[in-house]
Amino acid sequence: MPHSTMLMGTMPPTEVYPSERVIVMVSCVLSFLGSSLLVFTHALWPELRTRPRQLLLYLSLADLLSSASYFYGVLQDFNRTSWDCVLQGALSTFSNTSSFFWTMAIASYLYITIVRGTPTGTGLLCFFHVMSWGVPFAITVAAVALKKIGYDASNVSVGWCWVNLQAADRVLWMLLTGKLWELLAYVILPVLYILIKKHINRAHAALSEYRPILARAPAFQPRTSIADKKLILIPLIFIFLRIWSTIRFILTLCSSPAVQNPVLVVLHGIGNTFQGGANCIMFVLCTRVIRTRLLSSLCCGHYGGLRQSLQRLERGYQDAEPPMNTQAEQTEAEFAST
Repeated sequence: MPHSTMLMGTMPPTEVYPSERVIVMVSCVLSFLGSSLLVFTHALWPELRTRPRQLLLYLSLADLLSSASYFYGVLQDFNRTSWDCVLQGALSTFSNTSSFFWTMAIASYLYITIVRGTPTGTGLLCFFHVMSWGVPFAITVAAVALKKIGYDASNVSVGWCWVNLQAADRVLWMLLTGKLWELLAYVILPVLYILIKKHINRAHAALSEYRPILARAPAFQPRTSIADKKLILIPLIFIFLRIWSTIRFILTLCSSPAVQNPVLVVLHGIGNTFQGGANCIMFVLCTRVIRTRLLSSLCCGHYGGLRQSLQRLERGYQDAEPPMNTQAEQTEAEFAST
């Protein structure tokens, strides 16, 4: 779609080609389906509703709204500020910012319960709700009321609307409506997950020294290994998906023509829209208990055998592991099976 308005200095708008739009829309659909599957598994099996998975549910709801709003924006490929451009921009701003907050809330919860060993209750969950829904909502309402949401020439997006590049204070609003929280997450997530991983490794080293039989338990080591891998992958996947958006943001501020590089545009589009899909892969498809239950639900003809396998698997975990004496130990076990 041709664009004529010159924004952000002398840099022309970025044209998003049909092939690029198709790729990004496929990413949106996969993310929507992945988030829906996370919500479905949470609703279907109440016995698996641990606190980490409860927080993951709220993250999935934010990702659901985010992928749907991005899909509409890419489908429309806006070339000016209109009412549906503002609506789509507001929805994606709210959901995307909320997703950042819930991602950091999950890391904070794991750090508080595993490393600090502090008991948590409804108070902490209420705080997470206020921060992760309330702050993004307040920012979005302010941005819409002050007419900061609008057409951005696809220089800081991939067809959808975000912050109007004609606004004099556009950089401030780009930071408030996403980039500030994105940059903070780049620092906070790796730090928290590294601290959690180091704490778990120290605890397991001490445990194996005084209770060596537990270190040789058949199901104990695999569960520890799963938790270690997730603690490494979560921040790495987040950074890999989001970094392309940050790069294009910086290039736009510098008025660099590299912001229109087709590969960078596609990576930006996938990274912004595929968070729900990535979470589904990690917390559904790569989580044995959830994966086995799904297979038993889908393969009706082999339901009995798969159900027996699932029961043996869960009994094996229970028999091989020591009693959970503290909330930190319980949270660690819940995270490994999340």
